[in-house]
Amino acid sequence: MKLKDFYQKAVATGLKNDLRPPEEISRLLLAEQEKYNKLSSEDRETFDLDGLFNPYADSRILTGSPEVEVKRLLAGIDMEVGEVLLAYVLNKEQSKKFDLILAHHPEGRALAQLYQVMELQVDLFIKAGVTPSLAEQLMEKRMGEVERRFLPLNHNRTVDVARLLNLPMICLHTVADNCVTKYLTDLFEQKRPARLENVLAILKEIPEYRKSSRESVPPRILNGSENSRAGRIYVDMTGGTEGPKDIFDQQVAAGISTLVGMHFSEEALEKCKSAKLNVIVAGHIASDTLGLNLLLDQIEKEAGEELEVTGVSGFERIKHL
Repeated sequence: MKLKDFYQKAVATGLKNDLRPPEEISRLLLAEQEKYNKLSSEDRETFDLDGLFNPYADSRILTGSPEVEVKRLLAGIDMEVGEVLLAYVLNKEQSKKFDLILAHHPEGRALAQLYQVMELQVDLFIKAGVTPSLAEQLMEKRMGEVERRFLPLNHNRTVDVARLLNLPMICLHTVADNCVTKYLTDLFEQKRPARLENVLAILKEIPEYRKSSRESVPPRILNGSENSRAGRIYVDMTGGTEGPKDIFDQQVAAGISTLVGMHFSEEALEKCKSAKLNVIVAGHIASDTLGLNLLLDQIEKEAGEELEVTGVSGFERIKHL
């Protein structure tokens, strides 16, 4: 398939697995279109047109023609200069060449815009029972912190290398994180684990977490005990990066007992402990890998063709369909 088709199918899969109300996503896309319509011709030159159909600012084609045919991928969680050079070297040494570098974590303009997707978390908090005004104001403050933290970064360092080596590159972040969030949310709702030990057991049945456990990074309890009641579980794995640290008391007030996330900063963990929330860290790279695998499964299914994917940088292709 062509790169543009691969990209569009990835976005469609992200939308399909988005836990927000569909009407809210439609509202956001319409607002983006109206914003574009009001721009001067000069301002339109710098407008990110992908935002008219793709509400995930951290998932973008970074370099390469959208018309290029994609069959063989070098895919990883963090695809930086070293991994791009690896793709170039391997293409020199083997007859079958990689058509595309697939990164999970954003690079280039997608990294510069990552803070924008954090707004997604607001709707998930509201859906869980948090007061809308509180969720919005806490997230607005946190989004500003993340935007300022990323401002001085050298966003295009890796993308420039890929471009000079004529290697097409794409990053798919929130579209994949949506997949793992919905997958685990549905799984916990179906199995209804009674205790935290049951939550761990469910996670360890999943190949990506089983592999991570063999590599000494198993899912683990950071607050609570194996015998703690799981209660209502909130899967915290999408929306760019860690959200506001003052939200946890509000989640408890909304009836949430257990958070299952990819990672928690020390400050966030202390806030969770203060709020008396159970906390399970499933694992960052394992969760990212699961999300990317679920995304690739759906892309292949929709396209009706199988991609040749070589994993690197923490990623291993494991099929779930």
